[in-house]
Parts: sequence; C-alpha cells; structure tokens
Amino acid sequence: MNTLPAQILVIDDDKAMRDACYQILSRQGYQVEMAASARQGFSLLERLSFDVILLDLVMPDLDGLETLKKIKSLDSDSEVIIITGYGTIQSAVEAIKAGAFHFLSKPFAPDDLRYLVSRALEKRRLDLENLYLRQELKSKDERYTLVYQSDAMRHIIDMVTRLAPTDSTVLITGESGTGKGLVARKIHHLSPRARRPFITVDCGTLVETLFESELFGHIKGSFTGADANKVGKFELAQNGTLFFDEISNIGLEVQAKLLRAVEERKISKVGSHRVITVDVRIIAATNKDLTKAIKDGTFREDLFYRLNVVHLQMPPLRERKSDIALLVQHFLEKYNIHLRKQIKGVSPEALDMLVRHDWPGNVRELENTVERLVVLSTGPYLEPADLAFAGTVIAAPAHESSSVSLRDLERDHIIQTLQRYDGHKSETARALGIDRKTLRDKLKRYNLE
Repeated sequence: MNTLPAQILVIDDDKAMRDACYQILSRQGYQVEMAASARQGFSLLERLSFDVILLDLVMPDLDGLETLKKIKSLDSDSEVIIITGYGTIQSAVEAIKAGAFHFLSKPFAPDDLRYLVSRALEKRRLDLENLYLRQELKSKDERYTLVYQSDAMRHIIDMVTRLAPTDSTVLITGESGTGKGLVARKIHHLSPRARRPFITVDCGTLVETLFESELFGHIKGSFTGADANKVGKFELAQNGTLFFDEISNIGLEVQAKLLRAVEERKISKVGSHRVITVDVRIIAATNKDLTKAIKDGTFREDLFYRLNVVHLQMPPLRERKSDIALLVQHFLEKYNIHLRKQIKGVSPEALDMLVRHDWPGNVRELENTVERLVVLSTGPYLEPADLAFAGTVIAAPAHESSSVSLRDLERDHIIQTLQRYDGHKSETARALGIDRKTLRDKLKRYNLE
C-alpha cells in the first residue's frame, strides 16, 4: 500500500531559510509548501491541511505567537514547530503554552530539523491512532447501549439493577429484536462478575450435533474430526456469565446434560469422564413460548424451572413508542459516524411516520431502517420522501386525511433532488444513487420531463 507523503508548511519571511527547509525536508520525501508571510500561510491553511508547520516567531506582518494561535484555531491537529533567531526561554515557554510542539533556534543543523519534524509526525500519528481507538471503543460500547424513557423499559432496568448483584439464573423472553442480548450484557456489567468473561452461546446457529462439544468441550479423538482438545463455553466463561441465546433450539439430549451442569455446576468434556467444576452465572433468552414447547415435548420442564428463577419479559417496540424518537436519534448519531454523514435529524412528518409504524422486527428493524436511510438520504434532515425512496413502507402521518402512496413520495423526492441540483440530471441521479437511464425512466413515468 502506498503511503501519502507528510504535508509540511514553512512560514518564514527569510527566503534563504525557506529554501534551506525546503531542500532538507523534500529530500526526506515530504511534500513541502512555503509562505513568505503569515497571511500567505493563512491562505494556504484555508485550502490545505498540513501535518507539520514550521513557523518563524518574528514575522513582519504579524507576531509569531499571534500567528500560532490563529493556526491552531484553523487547524488544531497540525503540529507547529517554532523557528526563530531570537529565541529565549520565555518565548519558547509561551509558544509551547499556546500549542507549539517544540522550539528550534537559528542557526540549526539539518539533522536537528529532520529529527524534530520526524518526532512531530510521530506525535501526530499517535494522536490520530488514539482518536481512532477511542471512536472504535465508543462504537463498540454503542452496541451495548440501552436507549429508553418508557415506563415499560424503566421497569425492566429496575429489575436488572435489583437482580444483577445476585447469582440468580435469569430467563429473558420476548420477540426477536427487542434487545434480549443487550439486557443480558447489562446484567453482567452490573454484576460482581463484570471483569470476568461474558460468553454467548448462539443456539440458533449451532449445528445440533456440535452443541455438546461447544458447551462442554471435547478431548482429542473423541469423535471423527476431533483432531485436538477443545475448551467448551462453560470453561471459557469460568467465573463469568454464560448467555444462551435462543435456548429453545437445544435438543432434548443436550438439555438433560445442560440441566446437570446448571444444577451441579459440574461438566465433563465429550469423550472424558473427568469432572470439571465450573462457576458461571447462567442467563438464557428465547423468542419462543417455552410453556408451549414443554406441552409439545420439545423442552424439558425441569430445565425450564431451573432457568426461570427470575423472568424478564422484554416489551415489543410497538408497546414502547415513546422510546422511538430517542432510538432514532441514537442510531442517527451512530451511523453518521460510521458512514461519515452529517444528517442533523428527522422532520416531524417523517418521525410521525416512524412512530406510527408497528415495527414487527422491533428495535433491530428500526436500527436497520435508520442505517438504510442514512446511507440513501441526501438532505440535512430525513423526510417522508426519504422513507419511501429507501423502501421503508410505513404508515402515513396522522394529520394526513389520506395515505400517501410510495409513488407520490418517490415523485416528490425526485422533484426535491432535481431542485437541489438546479435540474442537473447527472448530479441528481448520483445523489439518488441511480444511473441516468433509471432517472430518465422515472422522469418519464412521473411526467417530469
């Protein structure tokens, strides 16, 4: 992968000094720009971004410290190295307090300049890396954020805060997409086990024949394909929390062994009789009716009672509509960062449509919808036409006497986008995410030619 050269700006009224800096730094492979005055430097800074700026402290048109402060206001991320023939300890301290990286007195050896610039570039690289890592951590934390204001969710969180400090087994039920996994993580993070592992067993995706091996591990040669010893989920979760997602998918044979593990806190690897004592908290979740599964003979009643010590029933999104506006804003902020967009919010009409929708897929469906809208929308706010264009089929606003068809919403969206780009079809098509031919077809269909 080719690396872009570092961008360096030299601001110095001394032509000989500018030329010397240019020769020394350009030979290092840096891209060097030069300015003979502070004003020329500002002109360049308004158009270009620089990694390192070399600045003369004494300038004919503006004091160097004032120039430094203005540079920092224009680009706070650039590293500024002060160069001066009138260097004193006091001026160096003032410059560094004002945000300079370091101080270099004239005359200086080329190696001193190269070394200081390389250090400034390293600091900039580390600062950017730390910023990236902070954003990564923030985005990861967002996955486990519960956003709510409804009474239904307040009740759930109140239950969570009460049961989290205990070791009681928890059963979380509710429709798909209601946030059962988020609540399980919340329980773990508020518990004394928070610094220990949180291990998820996705019972909905595991092949039934591998359940036992996944849960308890196996020893080498215990079955065909067992080429090495395997550590199971129970061992991985030692002293932590083991979360069974969609537990109703576990077969009856494994349910019997899971019951023993839950009751006795002891397991044995597949192919071994050696007993391993485990200390894990069990949290299970399902979107199925386990009492019906018991009647149907697909779920053990004794296991159900072992899991159902504390029961949390997650409300569907249609029963917590007061949370929708908060959730939409939360997902907007999240995907603005991820997708590098700057959508400011949602129009009242579009928000009304979102709130009125029943959301059969619950919070997961709402999040996917907002992500799709952020990807496809071009304006500063999400409008009803954006919902139609993104393929989001939902109810019309409450104040409208009749429903708005997708055809009308798409037509209005095309008209708005055409107006935004002064009728330029290529730019309009690009903004809409379609090619010119598709746009021509739609213009013809809607009599907009």
